[in-house]
Amino acid sequence: MVLPLAGGLSLFGFGEGLLVQSRLGASPWTVFAEGLGHLLGISIGTATGLISLTVMLLWIPLREKPGLGTISNILIIAEVLNLSVEYLPVQHALLLRSIYVLAGVGAVGVGSALYLTTGLGPGPRDGLMTSLHRHFQVSIVYVRLSIEATVLFVGWLLGGTVGFGTAIFAALIGYSIGASLSIVAELVEG
Repeated sequence: MVLPLAGGLSLFGFGEGLLVQSRLGASPWTVFAEGLGHLLGISIGTATGLISLTVMLLWIPLREKPGLGTISNILIIAEVLNLSVEYLPVQHALLLRSIYVLAGVGAVGVGSALYLTTGLGPGPRDGLMTSLHRHFQVSIVYVRLSIEATVLFVGWLLGGTVGFGTAIFAALIGYSIGASLSIVAELVEG
């Protein structure tokens, strides 16, 4: 279970790095991390880790308990995101930038499916979302939408990149995770 966890989280961080390096816009939480990184003068991966740790503090009144997957999520995604942004070249041709966006959405989808199926604990953001849903009996759709819209808006105000890639991520990430979960389930069963 540790190998799919580490591999999935690495793919997730790499996918986020592709989105950032596309310069066409990233996922909402990464837009927030990018903006916070600009504000504090720290790397996007370090900002991602700090955000994750802060979100985990919100778990305390909700009595949510972290697992190995939770801690690994914070460390691996932040580090792989930093490495991806450092070593992936920024593309200038729109076609290549668009390929980065699509590959990023795919990598985040496959990475999510791998780490979610390990059952070793949710990531900080997912744990907050599901806990708020359970405690307040609000639809998961509205909880997720409210959180993502808030961090996207704050990230944009802080200077994070919002654009075509952000819209593509929002439109396709559910499909990417759903298809990836189906494939992982078939591989595990078969």
